Amino acid sequence: QVQLVESGGGLVQPGGSLRLSCAASTSIFSIYAGGWYRQAPGKQREFVATITSDGRANYEDSVKGRFTISRDNAKNTVYLQMNSLKPEDTAVYYCFAGPTSWGQGIQVTVSS
Repeated sequence: QVQLVESGGGLVQPGGSLRLSCAASTSIFSIYAGGWYRQAPGKQREFVATITSDGRANYEDSVKGRFTISRDNAKNTVYLQMNSLKPEDTAVYYCFAGPTSWGQGIQVTVSS
């Protein structure tokens, strides 16, 4: 079973940046798409971004132009560069790989 480990979350001021990483225990990102969802308090989990095995990216409308997803197949890792962060980006961010593999989630808090 694939294990996904997220890192890079934390507290940042509005307008700041963070980079999330999702490291997989296998080369799953070379085969399947991977990406990120997020869940804010009291809300349903929502799609953020995904990247296919051949590098095509897709984003939720509210993060377009601010977030960039990328991957490094040699490191079995997917990244989410988050710039111009807003308080409404505050959530637990979950990495996924393929149809069934999920990380444990990592907190991102945007607050002054």
